[in-house]
Amino acid sequence: MDLTLLRTFVTVHRAGSFTRAAALLGLSQPAVTGQIRTLERRLGRPLFLRQARGVTPTTIGDELARRAAPHLDALVEIAETGLDEQNGVRTLHAAGPPEFTSARVLPALTPLVAQGLAVRFSLLGNAEEILDGLAAGHHELAVATARPRAGLFTATPLCDEELVLVAAPRWAGPLAPGRPPREGAAALERLPVVEVHESLPFVTRYWAAVFETKPSGTAAVIVPDLRAVLESTVAGAGLAVLPRYLCEPDLARGRLVALLDPPVPPLRTYFLVVRTGTLALPHLARAHERLLRAAEQW
Repeated sequence: MDLTLLRTFVTVHRAGSFTRAAALLGLSQPAVTGQIRTLERRLGRPLFLRQARGVTPTTIGDELARRAAPHLDALVEIAETGLDEQNGVRTLHAAGPPEFTSARVLPALTPLVAQGLAVRFSLLGNAEEILDGLAAGHHELAVATARPRAGLFTATPLCDEELVLVAAPRWAGPLAPGRPPREGAAALERLPVVEVHESLPFVTRYWAAVFETKPSGTAAVIVPDLRAVLESTVAGAGLAVLPRYLCEPDLARGRLVALLDPPVPPLRTYFLVVRTGTLALPHLARAHERLLRAAEQW
């Protein structure tokens, strides 16, 4: 069987759509569609059910992907080993969000460098972009804030991060003790907001979990890096919702204050994701295990 057809099939299976698979493979959508039809004719079975948005694998499609994908990944590994290994050093290609990778992931992997592991990390802020790169084979390991579609990815919960509503001390005090949550939300919305995107992803998540409503305001400062959001908030630009690991030092020093202390704080889960079957690769298994052990202390 033509390995090109299998590679295209596995990419479609992982991507969930012909359009996304075409982008990952650098092909036109008609070319991808044609290859899948050719494979289906040769097998005499449909591999995908076409839907309005994307495709869903049939039972035969899932079984073929389960059997073929690990072997295709192994062939890619064989092809790339000679390029990656120099003087016995094996390279790990990984991706993750810039702030969490910088603060947690890279320090945890550093001891493996002395053991002959080189690390090449792509810092990407969008979980979908991270998982697309993993599906396309650009990365071997990914840290993502979204659990991928079940199938050819193996996702392991890595850790939960607590989200904290913070501001510089001069903004403290908009919430009176015992004030109803919705009144508290209204009081807070009079404060300027610092966020990573116009859609207010962190503030929206916090408002939904704590106040059971949506924020109605807009951000005063938008900067697509949580570290920059932190520094702007410390400088007094307004309130922000930040991961506790990132803002804890400034809370301890009094440069920031927590505006609320909810009984059940909002959480965001990080997942450690690999392509199914690739943990048989020793360098990847070592990195995976190292990160899981380190996360026990986070």
